[in-house]
Amino acid sequence: VQLVESGGGLVQTGGSLKISCAASGFTFDDYAIGWFRQAPGKEREGVSCISKIGGTPYYADSVKGRFTIFRDNARNTVYLSMNNLKPEDTAVYYCAADFFPAGLFETTEQAMSEMCDAPSTYDLDYWGQGTQVTVSS
Repeated sequence: VQLVESGGGLVQTGGSLKISCAASGFTFDDYAIGWFRQAPGKEREGVSCISKIGGTPYYADSVKGRFTIFRDNARNTVYLSMNNLKPEDTAVYYCAADFFPAGLFETTEQAMSEMCDAPSTYDLDYWGQGTQVTVSS
């Protein structure tokens, strides 16, 4: 099983980046995917999560309106498009995959909010190694 993040780099404030998470070794279509980030000295934060069927993703308030998550099941890849980047977006970005019990929740968005807000609670199945995103001021 592998999740490989790519596309990180250095960008100026207001710039854009698109990072990718390529999956292999498991049935990608059956898994929800989330993007998480961790800045030095800070706790890990759930950025955006998308269910196995797509639907309405969850976005953290800090990125809503600037970031877009989308998945391409034909390529076993999930992307995070990041616009209007800010210095506070600087972090290592990780993707994670989980056979998430979305059916326990009323809506897909609620399920993905739970996955993003409490990844430790659900002990997400697979994690990538991360890609560094640095936004200069």
